[in-house]
Amino acid sequence: MHADSSPTTSPAPASFDGRPGLLDTRGRALRDLRISVTDRCNFRCTYCMPAEVFGRDFAFLPHAEVLTYEEIERLAAIAVELGVQKLRITGGEPLVRKALPDLIEMLAALRTPGGDPVDLTLTTNASALRPLAAPLADAGLNRITVSLDSLDDATFRRMNGVDFPVTRVLDGIDAAREAGLAPIKVNMVVKRGENEDSIVPMARWARDEGLVLRYIEYMDVGTTNGWRLDDVVSAADIVAAIDVEMPLEPVDPNYRGEVAGRWRYRDGSGEIGVIASVTQPFCGDCTRARLSADGKLYTCLFSAHGTDLRGPLRAGASDTDLRSILEGVWSTRTDRYSELRTSATSHLPRIEMFAVGG
Repeated sequence: MHADSSPTTSPAPASFDGRPGLLDTRGRALRDLRISVTDRCNFRCTYCMPAEVFGRDFAFLPHAEVLTYEEIERLAAIAVELGVQKLRITGGEPLVRKALPDLIEMLAALRTPGGDPVDLTLTTNASALRPLAAPLADAGLNRITVSLDSLDDATFRRMNGVDFPVTRVLDGIDAAREAGLAPIKVNMVVKRGENEDSIVPMARWARDEGLVLRYIEYMDVGTTNGWRLDDVVSAADIVAAIDVEMPLEPVDPNYRGEVAGRWRYRDGSGEIGVIASVTQPFCGDCTRARLSADGKLYTCLFSAHGTDLRGPLRAGASDTDLRSILEGVWSTRTDRYSELRTSATSHLPRIEMFAVGG
C-alpha cells in the first residue's frame, strides 16, 4: 500500500462466507474485482462488439483517459484491503494493452489482510497468447480463461467478426498449458442459430484435453447485440444435449458466489460449468464488482452508470478517501438485474460489456 493509507476505525463486518469483508444491502460480500485494462479488442464478436456498430470510425477511449498501471494497482490494493480475494484482468481484449506482464507483476505482489496472495486470473480471446503466455506466467498470473465459441472454423470465423482462424486460438491454449497457466478454463457463449451445433463437440474436445468448459447463455449485456430471448439456448437444454452422449450429474459449488453451475461426467472424466444468468439468475450470491478502463466502478454487469474513481484519484485523493468511496458504493449496493429481468428491462440503458469487463 501507500504511505497515505490508514485503516478505518470501524471493524469490517462478518461476511456470508465466514470471512471478514464488506457487505452490501443484501448481505453479499465484495470478493471479486474484474479489471478492464482496455476497451479495445481485435475481435468483433456478434454478441459483444458487432462490427456494424464498432467499425473503423468508432471512438474508443483516448489513451489519457485510460487508467495507468500504477492507478490500477492502487485501486486494486484498496479493494483487496476491503476483502477482495480474486482479481480478474479483462477488456476489451486485455492482451492488446502494451506491457501487460508489468501490471500482472504489480498485482501479484498484493496480499490480503491475512497475508495470502490474491487469485490473479485473466480472460482473453487467446489470439495473441502464444508470445505472452510465458511472460504472463513468469510475472505471477495464476491461470487464464479463454473465450472460444466453436471448434468449427467457419462458425468461429463468422462469430468473431474478423475472420480469425480457430487454429490460432488453439495454439494460444497450448502456449498457456506449456507456461503452466492451469487449470485452463474455456468460455463458450451459446447463441441459437449461431453455434448450438458446437455444444457437444466442444464438450467432447474439452474433456479429452483436460480443460474446464463453461457454457454461457447469450445475455442481454449492453445495447448493441440485438438480444432477444428467442436467441437463448437455456442451461437445461445445454446440459441435456451433452448428457445424451456423456452422462452428467450435478456437483456442489466450489464456493458461495460461484457463477457457473457445475456438472461432472459420471465416468469421472471431467466437468463442465453453465453460466445461466438468463434462465437461472444468481444475483443473490453475486460478489463481483467491475473497474472499467476509464476508472469507473460498476456493481453489476448490467449497470447503466458507474462511480468515477479516476477523477478523485487524479485530483489527489488519499487511499483513505478512495477506500471510503468504495465502501460507500458497495455498502449501498442493491443490484439484482437478472432476477428482475423482463422484456421491458432489456431496453434500459446499459454500458457495453467490452467497456466494463465481462
